[in-house]
This record gives sequence, structure tokens and C-alpha cells, in this order.
Amino acid sequence: MGKSNKKNVNDLNVKGRRILVRCDFNVPVKDGAITNDKRIQAALPTIKKLMEGGGKVILCSHLGKPKNGPEDKFSLGLVGERLSELLGKNVVFAKDDTVVGDNAKAAISAMNDGDVVLLENTRFRAEETKNGEAFSRELAEICDDYVNDAFGSAHRAHCSTAGVTDFVKGQTAVGYLMEKEIEFLGNAVENPERPFVAILGGAKVADKLNVISNLLEKCDTLIIGGGMAYTFMKAKGFEIGHSLVDDDKLGYCTEMLEKAESLGKKLLLPTDNVVAKDFPNPIDAPIETKTVCADCIPADYMGLDIGEETRKLFGEAVKSAKTVVWNGPMGVFENPQLAAGTLELAKVVAEADAVTVIGGGDSVAAVTQLGFADKMSHISTGGGASLEYLEGKVLPGIRVIQDKE
Repeated sequence: MGKSNKKNVNDLNVKGRRILVRCDFNVPVKDGAITNDKRIQAALPTIKKLMEGGGKVILCSHLGKPKNGPEDKFSLGLVGERLSELLGKNVVFAKDDTVVGDNAKAAISAMNDGDVVLLENTRFRAEETKNGEAFSRELAEICDDYVNDAFGSAHRAHCSTAGVTDFVKGQTAVGYLMEKEIEFLGNAVENPERPFVAILGGAKVADKLNVISNLLEKCDTLIIGGGMAYTFMKAKGFEIGHSLVDDDKLGYCTEMLEKAESLGKKLLLPTDNVVAKDFPNPIDAPIETKTVCADCIPADYMGLDIGEETRKLFGEAVKSAKTVVWNGPMGVFENPQLAAGTLELAKVVAEADAVTVIGGGDSVAAVTQLGFADKMSHISTGGGASLEYLEGKVLPGIRVIQDKE
């Protein structure tokens, strides 16, 4: 894998300096407890590196979507407690509804080298998401240098992810998590070892318009499964019953099929499908299914997973790959009867002699739930961010970081 050209935490001399670190502590909380602390654990290497270098480490993050300013249930207090346990050191939680208020300023001025302070939820300030200049300046005033380690928020130009860098006087860098994302996602797409196979699934074509177009230019084979495949199948004139379809995207799908052909790229669609009369309700309820060929889905049936023949076809393409990027499941994987397509593909990707990158959202949930997460080269932490990266966009939270000298 190539290296990122952005400054990282190893490039900073932090001794005695106040370092503001944007983390992704957007963890699930239920009944006053954190139910999964993976994101907190993932931030530890960057935090420890800065502590060991003698920096005064000031952490900030958002949590949830507070509607009208501060809401107790979205406070980062619990995160502070968990961080203290994991670091074996008291993390001072600066509870401040304005994020940078008297508590925060007092806590920061009392810091010794290697100390850690956690600020309150950045979204307690409504202007955070609007990239308001006043809040960006306030964040910059409490630090000397800035580190962004929150890839999941890097596609948003918010005060704490981008705006602050306009006013920080010292250096800006990416943390270890962010660097890993840039290296894996960026290189998989821009500088892949070939053959490069991209797999797209999930429900809607509309969500992935630019991703499809960009990946067609970069990959050797594009596999399309999941709900979005039926719009492509309908565009080819297939009978799709009452499967999910984006009717206003049929023209786009036809264009993409033509684009693949003109570029000499393989675009693989399902050749058979697992179908049922209705979507399972609840999603994991038992359901009567049958397998039919791709262009003969009965009028009163809908496609809900790829069939066995398709699993083999897709699997063969993956086996010969040297780079695989996968975004979106092949079917309704939450239902055991409709998980086989995603499961079989996950197995093949896990066993492939290739760099394997799982990009965001449902595909991460699927490979994790099915037990293959530790077999992949890289699992992206950002749903929307990894999608935009695959579209070929430069993310605002990355663009604003200084390049290496």
C-alpha cells in the first residue's frame, strides 16, 4: 500500500503543546450505558502516542444528533469514564454546554504534559454542523496544534473537522485511524494491484450513482448485487416482478451498462435470484422462498437475495482478484433465509489472496455479523465518508490537513 502524503501524528513534536484531537466517539448508548466501545478503543493508539510525546491532549467529538442544543442523553460524560478506564488515567471531562466555556478553559489551563481533557459534544453548538466561524475560532484558541482522527466525519465540513484548521496557529495532522483509511481506501481505488474487483450492493441505485460511474473507470470487474441490481436488470428488459426498483434511474443504468462495454470492463449482474411474495416482516421472520432465473421473476414475487448460480459467478470473479472493494450486501442478510448470498461472498472475499476493503454501513454490519471481520485487510469506519471516497471525492476533513514537507 502506498503512503498518505498528509502529515500524521509521527510528524509532530508535541511536547508541552496543547493538541486538539477530533475523534469519533459516536458510540451507541442504551439505558445510560455504552453498548459498544469499538470506536473509543480505535482512538487509543493516536491518543497514547500524543500522551507519550508529552502533549496536552484535548479530545472532541460529536455524539448522536442533538436537535436544539444540549441534551443530557447526548453528553460525552460516559465516554470520558470509559476512556479513563481504557487509558488507566483520569480523563478530565469538561462539561460545558457551550463546549468551549469556563469549565473547558479551566481544565485546559490546569493540564500537565501527558494529561487528557475531553470536551462536551461538539454538536451542542448548533453552528458546528454549519461550520460557523465563531465556534471554529474558539476551538482553535484552546490549542496549539490540531489532529483529525475521525474518518467517519471527514466528509462533513464542520467546525471541528475542517473550520478549526483555518485558525489553528500550529500544525495540523491526521491520526493513525485516519491515515489507515486514506491508505487503504485511497490506494485500493487509485492505485490498485490488479485485477481490481469492486462489489456494490445495498438497496438503492440513487445512493451510489457516482460510485458506480467512478469505479467503472478504475476497476476491471464491477459486481452489482442487492436491491440495486433489479433496476439494472429491468434496464436490460428483464422481468423483475415487484422487486425494488428505481424507475427514474433506468436510463442511468443503461448508460452504465454501455459505459462498461465501451471501457472493456466486466459488469456482472445476478443470473438467478432467491424470491418471495413479500418482504419479511419482521425482517428476520421465516419466509417461503424459491430460486428463479434472473429474467423470469414471477409478477407477484420480489427478489431478496442472489441465487446459487450467481454466488458461484461472483465468487469466481473475486477468487482471481488482487484488490477487492466491497460496499453493500447482496440481499436481506438480516434474515437467515436471505443471508446466503452475502455470506458466501463474504467467505470468498475473506479467503481471497488480495487486499480486501469493506467500505462502510451495511456491508460492515454484514461481515461483522457473519464473523468475517478479522479476515479482511481493512474495514472502513465511515459509511458516508467511505462512499464519497469511492466516488473519487476529496473529503473536506482530509483536504484541510497539511501535506508532509
